[in-house]
Amino acid sequence: MTEQQLPAWADPSVSPARLDAQGVSRRQLLRRAGLFGAAFALGGAATPAVAATGPGFGGDDPRLAYLVGDHHVHSVYSHDAKYTFSQQAQAAAKYGLDWMVFNEHSNFGHAHYGAALEHQEILKARAENPRQLIFQGLEWYIPAAEHCTVFAAPGPGEVDLLTQFELAYDGKLLGYTDGSATGADTARNEAHAVKAIKWLAEQRRSGYVDDVLVLANHPLRLGIDSPHEMRNWRDAAPEIMIGMEGAPGAQGAAIPGWRSSTSIRGEYENKPSAQSWSGYPADAYLTYGGFDWATATVGGLWDSMLAEGRLFSITTNSDNHRTVFDTWKNGDWPAGQNFDNTGKLPDPVDTDTPQPGSDFWPGEFSRTHVGVTRYGYRAVMAGLRAGRVWLDHGHLLDGLDVRLKRDCDAGRGVTLGGRLRVRKGEKITLYVTVTTASRANPQGILPELAHVDVIRGAVRGPVTDLDTWKAPDTKVVQTKDVSGRKGTYTLRIPLTAGDESFYVRLRGSDGKRHGAGYLGAAIDPDGPILHEPGNGDPWADTWFYSNPVFVDVAGA
Repeated sequence: MTEQQLPAWADPSVSPARLDAQGVSRRQLLRRAGLFGAAFALGGAATPAVAATGPGFGGDDPRLAYLVGDHHVHSVYSHDAKYTFSQQAQAAAKYGLDWMVFNEHSNFGHAHYGAALEHQEILKARAENPRQLIFQGLEWYIPAAEHCTVFAAPGPGEVDLLTQFELAYDGKLLGYTDGSATGADTARNEAHAVKAIKWLAEQRRSGYVDDVLVLANHPLRLGIDSPHEMRNWRDAAPEIMIGMEGAPGAQGAAIPGWRSSTSIRGEYENKPSAQSWSGYPADAYLTYGGFDWATATVGGLWDSMLAEGRLFSITTNSDNHRTVFDTWKNGDWPAGQNFDNTGKLPDPVDTDTPQPGSDFWPGEFSRTHVGVTRYGYRAVMAGLRAGRVWLDHGHLLDGLDVRLKRDCDAGRGVTLGGRLRVRKGEKITLYVTVTTASRANPQGILPELAHVDVIRGAVRGPVTDLDTWKAPDTKVVQTKDVSGRKGTYTLRIPLTAGDESFYVRLRGSDGKRHGAGYLGAAIDPDGPILHEPGNGDPWADTWFYSNPVFVDVAGA
């Protein structure tokens, strides 16, 4: 493919290339791959999950380009949304998304009618939007718990897999919703969720589908995803159940004067119920800087899972149902039709008057960046599985590349989601390459990164109590003031391998709202904080988070 043959979206004058530390841009990646070649129509060969380090020390992960996406988008094939596939795909293109997942709510109408109809529109959308990787998925009502995104690689079995899964394992359709501590069916329901994930893993192993992934959605919104359930899902098939939303959609829910004086970002406006896990504090049902408490709390639930030494990724997304300040409303039903007998809402109509909503368009505010070595569906899924993921709100950064390497090595080191093997006492360096925002975001603000936080936690192995939600040895160990810095720069952060294995992860913000973290200033002196109900302007409080890099100390 020549320079002139590159699609417009790969031209830096249209979409700025995101660079890693080695200078490999998305544009260069696609030119090398031959973007529209037949080998990549369905993703090409799967990218290895993590570059193998072999029996020796150190590591040398591949060069990466980052593709931006959203795994939680709804259309008229969800009973509570309103947009067509075309509206969502056009918005995603406008805001620079490379990949997206339509994960419609499970429902009898959807299972019996909507899923097949939806698939035809998916095929049409893929043909009309060749710059985008458009996945078909399902928002699964987990037995005894909340929701998950389930999505498969394109192929002959993708829609059949999702339909079979929906009918056999959806908690809402089966009536397997009870997750209360004293519920007679709770153990059965929780076991059915584990069985569901194992079933998906078997479909991948058998070759029925090329790939399938699961991510837990808005995990603490209702407090019904207990720590032991999340661990049991992960342990059932860690190659399938790869993580959770670190930040929910509905980030426009608390724009001042928009919804109500009690509104919270993410629509995290609930109280504990009989279904909620009793070990969560009341503040767990709220968001901090727009992020779920499980992720935002340094030394909290996410860290307690990472401290076992096992990857569990985070993402962010739009969960787009109804966009803030949008003027469209659902169309009227023809006589005798409803969602149960059609599986599809009527197409929306424009009213010219702002309608109720909490969401942003895909890519408008929330972005999940996935590191890939080639362009395609399976490459994105491989990048997600490998944990090569960072996320931002408000287009805070143009690019982020993270490498951890031994000082005695000449290679590239390992990156997000990876593992570096070292000797006790060895000197290692964390290289954090930041590319600052080069243009105004959709709100007309040029974001400015104020600080980068390095969070380090000890790896102690599997917990004995599966409901553990604290990692007492995890804390912010360094904060780098980067206010005023522009362009691309690299922070070099020296670390030392001690007596035990550990992990490091990154976080940063625009510096506008911060305070002592949930577990205290000694652990997190300047973390994300709660906003006042009804006063949560998301554009004035933006953060980025990265997945961890693990350090395995020999003999630890």
